Amino acid sequence: MNIVLIGSTGAIGSRILDEALRRGHTVSAVTRDPRKLEPRPGMTIRAGSTSDGPGLAQVLKGHDAVVVSVKWNENDIGRVLDTIRAAGVKRCLFVIGAGSLLRADGRTHLEHMAEKGIQPPTSKPASLAYDAIRQATDLDWTAISPAASIQPGERTGRFRLGLDDLIEDADGKSQISREDFAVAILDELDRPRHVRKRFTAAY
Repeated sequence: MNIVLIGSTGAIGSRILDEALRRGHTVSAVTRDPRKLEPRPGMTIRAGSTSDGPGLAQVLKGHDAVVVSVKWNENDIGRVLDTIRAAGVKRCLFVIGAGSLLRADGRTHLEHMAEKGIQPPTSKPASLAYDAIRQATDLDWTAISPAASIQPGERTGRFRLGLDDLIEDADGKSQISREDFAVAILDELDRPRHVRKRFTAAY
């Protein structure tokens, strides 16, 4: 598959890049600062920013799928969607954070964190981005949310999938490694199961 990855140097994006190349896909790695990437087989480094819609659309053209892994407090989802449309790429996957996932008591994880006085800067913007993505009936989109905790770790390939509910283990912990989260994303690209849906992955 010929994939274009926006946010290829980020904490999650870099793992998506690793996993895509590991599987033999061709990747156009988009970054605002190409100096942050070293050349690798199967990868083309492309300078680009979501703030430059026309320029980014030219970068996206001709790819089979777009993966967007960015900080939604720094990027405009409306502009991103319009850029993907202008590029003519139908298949797109968005990393949107865990804030909009539902907990067992019916509240969103964002509401749960706010009650504890925790308000990550990306959580609310990511939830609003998901609201906008869900309105896109002209794109074959998938949104993916990680567990409540996503940290560097091992690539095991063993995790559970869900839809809109936060996945917790027997001890009430919701977690996944960045490496396994990238596995879940590439699994969805290789074998689509959640077109025009959101899904989540956790242990």
